[in-house]
Amino acid sequence: MSKFAIGVVAIVITIVVYFLAVKLHRKLDYPFTVPVLTSTVLIIILLLSFRIPYETYMVGGGWIEKLLGPAVVALAYPLYQQRETLKKLTAPILIGTSCGAIVGVSSGLLLAKWAGFEETIIYSLTPKSVTTPVAMAVTESLGGTTPLAAVFVMIAGIGGVLMSSAVFQLFRIKHPIGRGVGMGGASHAIGTASAMESSQLEGSVSTIAMIVSAVVVSLITPLLVSLYM
Repeated sequence: MSKFAIGVVAIVITIVVYFLAVKLHRKLDYPFTVPVLTSTVLIIILLLSFRIPYETYMVGGGWIEKLLGPAVVALAYPLYQQRETLKKLTAPILIGTSCGAIVGVSSGLLLAKWAGFEETIIYSLTPKSVTTPVAMAVTESLGGTTPLAAVFVMIAGIGGVLMSSAVFQLFRIKHPIGRGVGMGGASHAIGTASAMESSQLEGSVSTIAMIVSAVVVSLITPLLVSLYM
């Protein structure tokens, strides 16, 4: 089979699995049935069952990955639609996201250090709450392992989506602004996608929180690492 044909098959399988996951989530609306989680698990099972190497799957997966850029740019549209509301809440969103970024980096760093993890793992874990490219760049500058950082980012994103409903209910967070800041600041793009499903305002705020968090984490992580380590 040619490389092009392998890529097409991988893309078709991914799309089919994702739509099946979406249908499952609509019928069983639980945190553990979110499409990003169930589709990931199903694809892993398929690859293991048919002994398909990851490199082979990524022939098509790499094409899908290239769509991440346009997808992020497309988030500018709901931001534009909600621009008047967002202008009024600029200060609370920026302050809340910045505080969340500091707490997220500090808590992960200190807990990992307290648990006795190696420095390489700690450096890879620290920027877990920002989008993958930023986390990998920060990890590399600290001397961590970039593939491990990508894994931690995925865990943080999926974990945040899974726990968000319980956390919002526990702390009685009902306003879309508060939910959006929490999702974007803690669960980056995966959380933003989930927030966008709830409401356009929540998704727009989550987008801003994701961007601000990435900037703040890039600036403060080296400082906090030098302080705590």
